[in-house]
Amino acid sequence: MIKNDSLIKPFLKWAGGKRQLLPAIRKCLPAHINNYTYYEPFLGAGAVFFELQPQKAVINDLNTQLIMTYMVIKGHVEALIKLLNDYQNKNIRYYFYQTRNLDRDPQKFERLSDTEKAARLIFLNKTCFNGLYRVNSKGLFNVPYGNYKNPVICEESVLRQISSYLNTNDISIINYDFEIAVVDVDKHSFVYFDPPYHSPDKTNFTRYHADGFGEAEQERLRNVFVRMAKQGAKCLLSNSDTDFIRELYKDYEILPVQAKRAINSNTRGRGFVNEVLIKNWKD
Repeated sequence: MIKNDSLIKPFLKWAGGKRQLLPAIRKCLPAHINNYTYYEPFLGAGAVFFELQPQKAVINDLNTQLIMTYMVIKGHVEALIKLLNDYQNKNIRYYFYQTRNLDRDPQKFERLSDTEKAARLIFLNKTCFNGLYRVNSKGLFNVPYGNYKNPVICEESVLRQISSYLNTNDISIINYDFEIAVVDVDKHSFVYFDPPYHSPDKTNFTRYHADGFGEAEQERLRNVFVRMAKQGAKCLLSNSDTDFIRELYKDYEILPVQAKRAINSNTRGRGFVNEVLIKNWKD
């Protein structure tokens, strides 16, 4: 693990981001974590990944647009910064919806370069309501305009530092189902699972891609977690503190934590909510 660089941090807002849980997560890390290959199959905004800054890692997400954006930051950061600076003065409702609706025309959208698509994603994330990434059943981005006065759309120093980090370390960036993303895990691996959270009343925000992540997927993830334990890999998992999740992982250490959440269709699900960290090894 390299020395922590404070400029290497999430460049996106993300529902369920882990910044506020970092102290609790750090307490759960295995000893000598520098000796492990770091895996994160549900990367999102990468709060834990950027906090730990491992020298060797495999980072993955099923969201193709998101992973493409990481790749653009790694390979074309200056071109991305130029486009984002152009977006900086275009934070108006009309332009937001014009940009959001680009994916409604597949042929037009596919003519955009990867750098243009990445700039679009960051612009929408910084200017949409609550910084959500949400798609409808057709996979189309559908978050409304956020009406923020002066959002910072282009954090040049952050993007450049992330690009440098990704290029000077052994970081594999992949776009697969979570089960495929950990196929090479072994006893020298540490895996952090941060899936879309279980929501028994379906009030949590979980639709990062068109297929969603229901209880059958939660059970499949548990099976992968169990298999990783048998292979000797150390795994840490975050999720909602629900009876369903506690039953799924009843054979493992479950640590309750609290996090402040602002995004939930039910107002009772906002504010401080109960979550869990689950470990598959004993210290």
